[in-house]
Amino acid sequence: MAQPLMPHATASWLVDNTSLSFEQIAEFCGLHILEIQAIADDTAATKLTGRDPVRAHELTMEEIEKGQADPDYTLKMLKGPEQVRRTKGPRYTPVSKRQDKPDGIAWILRHHPEISDGAIGKLIGTTRTTIAAIRDRSHWNIANITPKDPVTLGLTSQRELDALVAKAAKAAGIEAPTDTRLEGDREALIEQLRAERTAAAHAAEAGEAGEETGPVEHTAETLFRS
Repeated sequence: MAQPLMPHATASWLVDNTSLSFEQIAEFCGLHILEIQAIADDTAATKLTGRDPVRAHELTMEEIEKGQADPDYTLKMLKGPEQVRRTKGPRYTPVSKRQDKPDGIAWILRHHPEISDGAIGKLIGTTRTTIAAIRDRSHWNIANITPKDPVTLGLTSQRELDALVAKAAKAAGIEAPTDTRLEGDREALIEQLRAERTAAAHAAEAGEAGEETGPVEHTAETLFRS
């Protein structure tokens, strides 16, 4: 599914200007639901300037209205944004993250041995020689390589990794692992965040009317503690 050219900025605009659910926004923007929560709570690492997907011709108001009327509705993008893509060669990785590649490769080799070296190379942007060296522990820096989730390292997205794991598992005839980290508390989290936004809006309205209201003290830390 095509994604907005600037997914985080688009998500920020949708959070501020629509009543779409966090799950709908996450699906449309290709982001994790917790990233949408962070944007809504203003706890994202960088304060984002919203980008209107309607003006960008990526979404219509009719689609937004359908989504607002039905929380289970999946928003459909107009023609995907034109992007310059590399058609040959390994995936580009920023210089600041290249030193993390061996850790990401080691993590995949440990947790998903069913994934082929070719697939790992495309996902991380590395060579079969490097992968083989890490696998047989002949890599020049093997003593300092610590397996770390490539998504956490910023080498790939959770969606790309999940898709690769599912494809490799199917080819190997095994059942792909299911991410259950948010099972049970996802709906509660969404409802709590909606309630907080509503309470904050009411507090702002009361303040404009000259009423005294107590501060609403909610942080990302208190949300996850419960």
